Amino acid sequence: MTARINIETASDADDLARRAVQLFIATAHEALDARQVFRLAISGGHTPGRFFRLLAATPEARALPWDRIHVFWVDERYVPPDSEASNYKLAADTFLSRVGLPPGNIHRIATDYEDMNDATRAYERTIRVVFDLEPGGIPEFDLIVLGMGGDGHTGSLFPGSYARFDKDDLACVVYVKDNATRNRITLTPPVLLAARRLVVLVSGREKAVALKAVLTSEADDVKYRIHVLWPVLDKVTWLVDRAAASEMSQVHLSD
Repeated sequence: MTARINIETASDADDLARRAVQLFIATAHEALDARQVFRLAISGGHTPGRFFRLLAATPEARALPWDRIHVFWVDERYVPPDSEASNYKLAADTFLSRVGLPPGNIHRIATDYEDMNDATRAYERTIRVVFDLEPGGIPEFDLIVLGMGGDGHTGSLFPGSYARFDKDDLACVVYVKDNATRNRITLTPPVLLAARRLVVLVSGREKAVALKAVLTSEADDVKYRIHVLWPVLDKVTWLVDRAAASEMSQVHLSD
């Protein structure tokens, strides 16, 4: 199974962010050359945050035609957009306001609806409009940036949640029991699988045991939700730093 997995190892978290920026720029140019538009979905968290900050500081990234780039979110906590827990706020503070991205090209998951289901349907409508989808169509993001939790989840496809099995919607609500993690809205597996390219960023020794388990186990997306990506591994790049890969000495890793 490991031979099918495209893993690139970075020396540390800063090198991982640099490689992620390089991948972002290359993928953006490919999409812009082919379709005149670059549409991506991003995640939140500490590791993407480092990538976002470097993105805003890299001249080659700042020089991209941001008026032809559209940014969406993989998932979002149902908190106000100015909350420190908001994935939107993380992106807004680190790069959205620094690269000349038109406000109309920023498609956050609105969290000001009283009913989360209304917010989910509104997000789906936005996706359908921007991608000009026919009824029943699935968007093909040019790039989806993901992370991986210590329990092997990605996006907000948590263990025990229905979201993993939602094949009818583009996005769905995820209710969580732990108030600290808050309820979420997440893109569904069909949307992740339809992306032209995906990158999974994994950093830190605290992820090492989980990363080894995910990459060396037989595919089981009930146990490890990130295994939903296994049908499209040829489109997935894993960017991991050496701390996260420290338990995987027996697995071939490319530098």
